[in-house]
Amino acid sequence: MARLTDRAFEILRAEVDKCAAADSLAGDVYRRMVIKRLEKLRSQNGTFASREEIRDTFKDEFPNFSEQALKAAVKANRPPGLFGKIIFAGSLLGSAAGIIWLINLPFPMIRWPVAKTMPILLLPSFMSMDHNYRQAIALVEQSDQLINKATAVADFDLGEIKAKEAQKHLDALPVWFLGYYPQTYCSFFGCRWRFTVDEFQAARKNVGRMEAQIFQQKNAFTQLNQVEQTLNAAKQEYQQAKTAADRQKATVNWQSAIDQLNQIPAETLAGETAKKTLKAAERDFQAMGGVATGSVQADNLIEAAKEFALSAAVASQKPPHPAAQWEQIAQLWQEAINRLKLISVDNPGYLDAQTKLAQYQQNLGITQIRLEAEKDSATALQAAKSLLANLQKDVNSQNPGYSLSQLQQIINQLESVKPSTTVYPESQKWLQSARKKQQEWQKN
Repeated sequence: MARLTDRAFEILRAEVDKCAAADSLAGDVYRRMVIKRLEKLRSQNGTFASREEIRDTFKDEFPNFSEQALKAAVKANRPPGLFGKIIFAGSLLGSAAGIIWLINLPFPMIRWPVAKTMPILLLPSFMSMDHNYRQAIALVEQSDQLINKATAVADFDLGEIKAKEAQKHLDALPVWFLGYYPQTYCSFFGCRWRFTVDEFQAARKNVGRMEAQIFQQKNAFTQLNQVEQTLNAAKQEYQQAKTAADRQKATVNWQSAIDQLNQIPAETLAGETAKKTLKAAERDFQAMGGVATGSVQADNLIEAAKEFALSAAVASQKPPHPAAQWEQIAQLWQEAINRLKLISVDNPGYLDAQTKLAQYQQNLGITQIRLEAEKDSATALQAAKSLLANLQKDVNSQNPGYSLSQLQQIINQLESVKPSTTVYPESQKWLQSARKKQQEWQKN
């Protein structure tokens, strides 16, 4: 595009001729110089010459150049109308393709007048819209099939990808251009599809609905995975539990997982999967019900036995104790043993019960030995005291039946008193006295 239009050149040349005629001496010379400069501008391609560039061609030679003529020339040095502007912009882009690209930009102020006068120039736009429309509709249908007829979580992942692609194609459609202008395109190419705002909005609603479905479905699968992990952990905890408290905790977690399975939305694919998992979990839980009940009973009996054993152990501390206390301790151990014997062989807690039973029976045996020792020692001390009383009577009455043999019997009884008994300290005092008396009599 010439930097100076023919119309602008003619306006400027007429004013130059007028100024040159007014200068009789150098007017003709200045005229040729200015005209040559203007001819050069007219022969150059590029952006239109500015007001200052035009002024520079004559300001030194003709300072009295008319401002009105300059203004008219500047105004004429522009392309006429919209298409002139489009062609001008196209020249800046360097080719006809640039012009087509420009008028197909998504700007209503460009497309609107072009569509009215030369709609064929908008063919790339219509082709792009046709492509995006078809892709959007196809992808919406594909994602709808994947989501509403899904058989695995992978279908939702693929459906989500298709829905996002459909959304991109919908976003590429100029909403303000729907409903009317594509009809022109259809008149040229005989398309069968209806490209309306209502259909566009329906597609967008479908995409939004499917995005919500995908979100719900994925959340449901996440919830299902978490519940299944909790359920498996509870089963493992129950199988590995060694105490009643551990089994009770595992049972609570097991039941909680079953309750959570019931909370997964039934309308989701995860909900359908959860139904199968729920049946298996309830079946296993019910099957474990009898075992759990037996375990609870065994745990209760073992805990009760522990309480009796603890009382017996506390009562046994800091011996020696009187026979009555040892009898009470033995009774406590026996009660603990009786509780453990109630646990049957087929009970899950049988092995644990047998371990404690062996321990408690051993403790009962030790207690019974201590009891017998306490009783025998008390009897021996009492017998020694009785013999000593008889011996004192013989001494006071100077009974001739007095003899060392009687004193030896007393010593024998005192020596039979066991060290770990309540009467042992007293028996040692009596024994020391008897042995001393025995030594005195043997000397005499």
